[in-house]
This record gives sequence, structure tokens and C-alpha cells, in this order.
Amino acid sequence: MDGVSLNTDPVVDDDADADEFEIEGDCGMAECISQSGVIQGENPLPPVVGMEFDSYEDVYYFYNYYAKEQGFGVRVSNTWYRKTKERYRGKLSCSSAGFKKKSEANRPRPETRTGCPAMIKFRLMENKRWRIIEVELDHNHLISPVSGKIYKSHKQLGIGTKRALQLDSAEEVQKVRLFRTMVIDVEGNGSVEVSSGEFRSSHNQTSQLRLKDGDAQAIHNYFSHLQLIDPNFFYVVDLNEKGCLRNLFWSNTRSRVAYGYFGDVVAVDTTCLTDKYQVPLVSFIGVNHHGQSVLLGCGLLAGDTIEACTWLFRAWLTCMLGRPPQVIITDQCRTLQAAVTDVFPRAFHCLCLPRIMQKVPEKLGGLYEYESIRMALNNAVYYSLRPEEFEATWEDMIHHYGLRNHVWLQMLYEDRRQWVPVFLKEIFLAGMLPTRPNEVVESFFDGYLNKHTSLKEFLDKYDQALQANHQVEVLADMESRNSGFMLQSRCYFELQLAKLYTNNILRKFEREVEGMYSCFCTRKINGEGEVITYMVREQIEVDGNRRESRDFKVLYYATEMEVLCVCGLFNFKGYLCRHALRVLHQNGIEEIPHQYVVSRWRKDIKRSYVLNHSNGGIDINNPVHRYDHLYKCIMQVVEEARKSEVRYKDTVQALDQILRKLNLVEGRL
Repeated sequence: MDGVSLNTDPVVDDDADADEFEIEGDCGMAECISQSGVIQGENPLPPVVGMEFDSYEDVYYFYNYYAKEQGFGVRVSNTWYRKTKERYRGKLSCSSAGFKKKSEANRPRPETRTGCPAMIKFRLMENKRWRIIEVELDHNHLISPVSGKIYKSHKQLGIGTKRALQLDSAEEVQKVRLFRTMVIDVEGNGSVEVSSGEFRSSHNQTSQLRLKDGDAQAIHNYFSHLQLIDPNFFYVVDLNEKGCLRNLFWSNTRSRVAYGYFGDVVAVDTTCLTDKYQVPLVSFIGVNHHGQSVLLGCGLLAGDTIEACTWLFRAWLTCMLGRPPQVIITDQCRTLQAAVTDVFPRAFHCLCLPRIMQKVPEKLGGLYEYESIRMALNNAVYYSLRPEEFEATWEDMIHHYGLRNHVWLQMLYEDRRQWVPVFLKEIFLAGMLPTRPNEVVESFFDGYLNKHTSLKEFLDKYDQALQANHQVEVLADMESRNSGFMLQSRCYFELQLAKLYTNNILRKFEREVEGMYSCFCTRKINGEGEVITYMVREQIEVDGNRRESRDFKVLYYATEMEVLCVCGLFNFKGYLCRHALRVLHQNGIEEIPHQYVVSRWRKDIKRSYVLNHSNGGIDINNPVHRYDHLYKCIMQVVEEARKSEVRYKDTVQALDQILRKLNLVEGRL
């Protein structure tokens, strides 16, 4: 038996009404609520199975605040204890749950309970966090947040917990508290089992962000500004047990909308953590229809622990409405790998090839015959066309140079199916994972952030970085829509896609069209049945200074109009390779089959980004744009109207007139 209840009466049924008590008199709970007092407002998400919390008290605080916003009270139905007197399970119910025991008094009090089923159950997990395991949201009585009724459980949620942010001293800078939001664990997989020495322990890491003088105020000012101008701005704060800022995540409306179009492949940039920047930034990056980087959210982490990364991933997934990407790309790091497995179990996890190869001089530079080893490694990684070819080349390198016991190479080999291109050909990567030598991955914030940039400086430049990125996209949109692409050839494949694709993608595809004519030998090696096998020979550049002939096997399904090349370029980049084009051309095919025309590269799809209205007008035919613009205008009115009683009255009168006018217009339509 897992444990016993130490409540007054024995617990027979988890749903029984026995042993209820009001929590208000619990000194420990009252102390937690006062210390967890949050500023700048709350985000009362409804409870969901899988939500996790740092403590029992945090669960109560969250559910009680949610109840206050909905208009009902909370009571503790049951708390279960182990023999060590450690709490391990709990149940919180609506204050109208169950029924009072019958009283023999002459004038018994009237029954106020209704047997309401609304409740949450939660338990202590192996990772020492409390997880909600069962939820019932429906009540069997009326609830109203505007009824004005005060429940006992709400008395600890007074105005005092939403005091103004004070930043008068350097000590207070370290205690910025923005608001508390709990994060949904969408997958609900439980904790990750790891050995004690494999990953960094959270006890060895700082438990709060290292903020300098002015950083806290910069966060407060910037987030307050964004909330004013962006109605769907999302941010989540993780506080430690002392109420100090530990981790932070945020995303604006544009990023959230962009994820709906470009969320199939997402890269997580942790360069700032790995390279020990002053700003511990983690960025979620996608690629848009021009092949340009697009920001999908940002976070600040106090440490690179499994707990911190898992928290950040869950926060981001919650922001994106629980829709995980199909592919997620990270640096090679056991901490990240554990967090990805926990939060994105169904996504394919790739390791960033360029980042791995950048480590080669550091990891192998001291070895005898380093240059020869580097060339052998490049040959195995970049030029293997089949898995068995990679395995043979790798084994030959390990044996020839005596590298059998090299720890880093052993780790690379164990993870080979996540980063070596030959194993990734079945995964659509949309050009986000460079697979050629000397290709690098640039940070979204290159030019705006370096190792010595302070958090305050970064936030001051943050909007500049976003505006520069948006400007590049807008210019690319205008170029693709308004100017014809200068075709280098009259190839019908190129003519076809020039009508559909953005110019940036066409320039990349153009290199494959040119390469199609450099494939000097195409021979049919199997022509029986529906599948025809071709061998296409091409001169390729190896190590940047020599060329050699390579044969590429291409399968052609005539009836289905399918073509499959061993090089795997279509899944890597999102357009057909020169070898596949050569085979289509040889078979008299004049247009690329429809299944190889990728919609994410098309220029004729109208993507409903929320525009930056300071740089241009809005699309009045788009309800998202209309809402965003009106919200911004109204918030500016509110800010001015609140400054005096006269302004307030004038504003209310003007808004009433506007509303009456709109109703009259609606009546005439």
C-alpha cells in the first residue's frame, strides 16, 4: 500500500465526502499565499490534467485563484500522507461539494451545499513536483464572477497580493515578480529517469536569474509596453520557492500566428547558454516561405538543467495551443535530449549538424594526424549516400586512427541517426538543417546580441531585431509579388515554379536546374515493372579543392509520377534535386508532379500576420488585423482616460455614443 491518510476519519473512497476541512486556518498555506503574492496580474488558466507545480501550496493557490475568477469557493476535500507524514496526494473541491452532516439542533442551519462535482485531484510525482491527475470543471449550481460573493478561501487573495512593483534597491532587483502562470504538460509523460551523474543537477545551478541593476525594470517596462500594444502577447514566469524570478518565456502575436504556417520544423537555439552569454537566451526559430528565419518565441533560463528546459518547452507548447512540431532541432546536449523526449515524444528530434562539426577542432584538434582524421570524418558524414556506406567509412576511420576509446566520437556514433544526413532522408526538414560542409547556422539575433550584452541592452534592441527581420520579409514579399524572376534558362520546370514560388526559393531551385545539365550520364539499369531505376552520374566537389564522379540512384514510378533520389535533397530542402529533374526530363515530363510542389514556398498564399501598424496600414478585410488595430487604439484611449475623473466621464460618454451609432448602423443593414 502506497500510504495512509492521517485525516480524522479513515478514507475508504477517494471521492467520499468524509474528512473535509477548511484551509483558511492553515498557517503554512497563509504564509505561502502571502509570499507568492504576484504582481502585474494573473493568468487564470483552467486546470488541466498534466499541469505541474512546485508545491502542494502552489496547487491550492492556483485553483483558488481560478475559483475566484470563476465565482466559486474552494475547500480541501482530502489530503493523503505517507507514514513519514509527507503529503503525496490531494483533492480540492468546490465549496458546494458534498452535503453537511445532519444536525439535531432545534434550529439547524439551512443546507447550502449542492453535492457539486467540480474538483481537481493531484499527486506528488517522482520529480518532486505536484501534478494534476484528474479534473472536473462542471458545476451543478450557478457560478458568477460578478456576484460579489466572498468565499472564505478567497480572503487570502486580497489587493495586498497585487502591490505595485518596487525597485528601490539592488536587493529588490533580484526579486522581480511579474505574475504566476502554471504550464500545461500536454503530453503528460511523467518525469524523465536519468542517472545521477549523467546530467547537471538543479542543486548545482543557480535557482534564479542573475539580474543586474536596471534589468528587472527593463523587463517590467518592456512587457508592460507589449501588453498594451499586443492583445495576444503571451508570457509565463517561473518563480523559485522564495518568489524570485527563475525562468521566463514570452511570445508576441506575430510569432504565434507564424507558427500556424511554419511550425512543422522548429530549431531551438541555445547558443547563449552553451557559450555563457550574459543573457541566458533560448530562441525558438522556424523558417518562412522565403527560407528566412522567423522567431517563434524566446526564453530566459537560470540554468541549463533538465527541469529548466522542460519548463521552457512546456511553456512554449502551451503558448502554441498544445500543437507540437513534427521535427525539433537542438544542439547535442543530454539535458536538451531528455527535455525533448519528455515534452515532445512524438516529434522527430534532430541534432544540429553544423554545431557538431564546429566542435571538431576543439574535440579532436590535439590528436596526432588531426587533419587526416578531420577529412575522414567529413567524408563519412557529408558524402555517404547509404547507411551501410557511412558505417563502413566510420569504422575504417576509427580503426585506422585508433579512436575506439574516444568518448566524444563514441557519443556521436550513438546519436548518429539524429544528425548524420544519410539517416535523415525520410524526414522533411524544410532547409532548416544544413547538410553540406562549411554551412553555418546564424543566430536570429546576430548583430544585436553578443557575450557581453546585458539583459537591459538586449531588451532595448529586441524590437530593432524584430523590425529588421520583418522588414526583410516584407521586402521579399514585395519582390516576389511585383517583380518577375529573371530566369537563367527556359527550362519548363523553372517556368512552372516561377509562377508559384517566392524568389528566394526559386534562386535555390535554380542551382538544381543548372546542375541538371551538368549530370553527364543517365542510364537505365532496371526497366521492368512499374518502378524504373536510373543511375545518374555527376561531378561533385569534395573538400573544396577536388572533384570526383559519383553515381546517384534514382527510382521513378511512372504510374504515380513519383521520383526518389538517394541524395534525399527534396526532404532536406523542400524542392527536387538535379538528379530527379534529369530523370523526369529524360521521360518527357514537362511539369514537376504536384506532390513535389510544396505549399510552404508559395507566394500566392495569404498569410494573416498581424501587421505592425506604425509601418503601414492594415488589411481591413482580415478580421485578425481589424481586431488588433482596434484593440491598440482602445488601449491608448484607456490609458489617457484613466488619468482623471473628467477624462473618464468624457470617455465613457464618447464610447456610449460610438456604441449607439454602431447599433444603429447594424439595424439599417
